[in-house]
Amino acid sequence: MKLCVVLCLTLLWAELENGGCQQVKRRKDGGENRIRPGGKRVKVRLPKLKDGGGRGQSLLTQVLDKGHFLRLGQTTTLTPGKDMELRCKGSNIGWSYPSYLDTFNDSRLSIKQSDKYSQLILTSPSAADTGSYRCWVILCDGRECEKDQEQAYVSYIYFKDKDNLFVPSAIHFELVYLRPDRPTIVPCRVTDPQAKVSLHREVPPEEIPANETLLTYDPTKGFVLNKPSLGYQGVFYCKAVTSDTPQISTKYQLLYVEVPSGPPFVSLEVAPQLVRGGDNMNVTCTVLGEPEVELSFSWFYPGQGQRPVQIQTSWRLVNRGMGHTTRISQSVLMVDDMETIDFGNYICKAVNQHGETTVSTNLTF
Repeated sequence: MKLCVVLCLTLLWAELENGGCQQVKRRKDGGENRIRPGGKRVKVRLPKLKDGGGRGQSLLTQVLDKGHFLRLGQTTTLTPGKDMELRCKGSNIGWSYPSYLDTFNDSRLSIKQSDKYSQLILTSPSAADTGSYRCWVILCDGRECEKDQEQAYVSYIYFKDKDNLFVPSAIHFELVYLRPDRPTIVPCRVTDPQAKVSLHREVPPEEIPANETLLTYDPTKGFVLNKPSLGYQGVFYCKAVTSDTPQISTKYQLLYVEVPSGPPFVSLEVAPQLVRGGDNMNVTCTVLGEPEVELSFSWFYPGQGQRPVQIQTSWRLVNRGMGHTTRISQSVLMVDDMETIDFGNYICKAVNQHGETTVSTNLTF
């Protein structure tokens, strides 16, 4: 009996030496139930992965009704007459919309900013409200703020109107300038992106065929002349067709431009050439420039603030041969009954969107 007990104890000791009675611990996978001290089971929560597509998704939405929203794409077609509400997420948001809404100070448009989003409301929209609606996040560092280019969203919205296939314009005869160094746009935009649009010359009457190189059509812009030339001068109009009667757009006068883009080219002239005390004197500042580029003049002269002067500013379009069109702008400074204080340096500064030019002339007593 003792021999059997000794033998069993010997075998048990051998197993312990070889590790046969060791317990193998298995590492639990994330998400399995674990037992806390006290016997309660708890579920291990894994961290949620962030959505990597958030930055590429538009934050510009349309409010359909209470609690329902539509994320807007690059283009959207809506019905005129029904109030439009757009929202853009962010605590500091900027907006842009068709410029005429600002030009005419339209009371139908309102913008409100809340803690989480900005709201643009346009009541009773019409075909004329067709255009680009854009919002963006504004980043501020103290008093300095800038537009976040990576968080800007835009949708071109059509207000489809069968009675107004073309976006209405307050101008019934519009000037369009042709430049050889850049594409020209004939801005006959439509309210229905499915409308078929063609370009026509008035005299001689003919349709200008569109193609993929010289002439293309973009419903958000109009006809694009990719290589303008003298051959496109004249009066043109657009024709749009859907299932109903064709409609005609505003007429466009296409003029070829001679002067290239750049700062003003300024010349200064004094009359009379010889000025004496008691004379009446004019100094004329003349700028030759692009037809539609706005220009401003400013003067610096002797006796400024002490002697009365008159300043008259005007501009006109002129043809300079071969159909080239140029804008001539002039500012005339007039001094009556010249006195000693009026003699000295007369300076004219002309400024346009491309830069500024300053010229001067000296009148001696």
